[in-house]
Amino acid sequence: MMMMMMMIMMKRALLIIFLISTLQCQASVVAFSGPARIELLHRHSPKLNGNARPKTQLERIKELVQSDMTRQKMISHKRRQACESETSINNNNNNTAVEMPLRAGRDYGTGQYFVQFKVGTPPQKFTLIVDTTTELTWVNCRYRCGRNCNKKNTTTHRRVFKAHLSSSFKTVPCLSQMCKVDLMNLFSLARCPTPLDPCAYDYRYIDGSAALGIFANETVTLGLANRRKTKLKNVLIGCSSSFQGQSFANADGVVGLAYHKYSFANKASEKFGGKFSYCLVDHLSHKNVSNYLMFGASKNESLLSGKVRYTKLDLGLISPFYAVNVMGISIGGVMLKIPFTVWDAKSGGGTVVDSGTSLTFLTEAAYKPVMAALEMSVSKFERLSLNGLPMEYCFNSKGFEESLVPKLVFHFTDGARFEPYTKSYVIDVADGVKCLGFVSQSWPGISSIGNIMQQNHLWEFDLRKSKLGFAPSTCT
Repeated sequence: MMMMMMMIMMKRALLIIFLISTLQCQASVVAFSGPARIELLHRHSPKLNGNARPKTQLERIKELVQSDMTRQKMISHKRRQACESETSINNNNNNTAVEMPLRAGRDYGTGQYFVQFKVGTPPQKFTLIVDTTTELTWVNCRYRCGRNCNKKNTTTHRRVFKAHLSSSFKTVPCLSQMCKVDLMNLFSLARCPTPLDPCAYDYRYIDGSAALGIFANETVTLGLANRRKTKLKNVLIGCSSSFQGQSFANADGVVGLAYHKYSFANKASEKFGGKFSYCLVDHLSHKNVSNYLMFGASKNESLLSGKVRYTKLDLGLISPFYAVNVMGISIGGVMLKIPFTVWDAKSGGGTVVDSGTSLTFLTEAAYKPVMAALEMSVSKFERLSLNGLPMEYCFNSKGFEESLVPKLVFHFTDGARFEPYTKSYVIDVADGVKCLGFVSQSWPGISSIGNIMQQNHLWEFDLRKSKLGFAPSTCT
């Protein structure tokens, strides 16, 4: 009898231990407090490039600038597409039918930061490009795998998302309203062999890169600031069965952070208070320090070294970009004579904050007075010409001190001021060589505040309240 009682008690104890461990496991995945945090890796991070020969500073800058030029073409092209689409709608507002193209082109300049991303149930891990101008999140993927599914690609070493191994992978039917209407501007294809076939897409990129695949809803696992995990369900992803081109070197796909109903930024922000933020350290240094992409309010004020300022985030003004209303630029306390049309999106101008562009691009009417004012402060240094760089003014920096350069300030229409550090617009490009970090943009065109200008600041995008917060920060 005593033996039986002891066995019953042992069983109960084991059951209690099992239940506690199960609840702890579930809590670590489902319950959450505080923001979600993902490490941002710059394109030149040793964590991405492994044992590859480190690039010189000049090689790195040239690579970034080449990517910038492609990206600016993409931004200009998307702006023209939006204008043409609006004109077409206004001219055809009596038509009820919508015709979708069989093949669609998409211009793209890859971003400069990467994240480790977990997709599916159970989670599969990937390295994806983070892009604030792309709406769709997609991964290198195999759907309905055959015998070759488990074979690794020895030439690219890229990971492959095996859709058949994920219990949460649900394709979007090609005859659904979502495919035919909602995803039309994400380049869903018109073809639909049977009603249950997946909704397909076909991207053609400006640098010759391409991606072809199907849309699906999936579960994404995120790490929280408290080191627990949470799951985001029904995230729209692209399952790209094929993609090629230099845009995606070292990457398994893209995380879309643009302002769009189906972007990952919008989906994740909905769960975490409508906000996402990032803080970028100086990626031109060789220090192996981390940046972070956060979803939810960033409460760590110890990282801030100045007051948080807010300006209006004009969502939808230059869709899908994050537009801000600049009023002007001052240098050394003097407002420069720049026509207001440069900053007015309705007049062909406008300004966006873009983490995927490295340098800052200004349309000609703003670029010339900014350069003229800054050149005066460094004119005593020997001017240098560097092949392969579109930056107009470079100089021998021996004896240079930042105090020689007057402070540059972006002024917003609501009174907010963004004061970047001098090193963010007088940038190091090689040992003993600095350049003014601006590039001329043709008119009409969009001016872009690039990620070097944004460095050592916290940037918080509040999608619910349509405002942008920024403050100086150590970011570490």
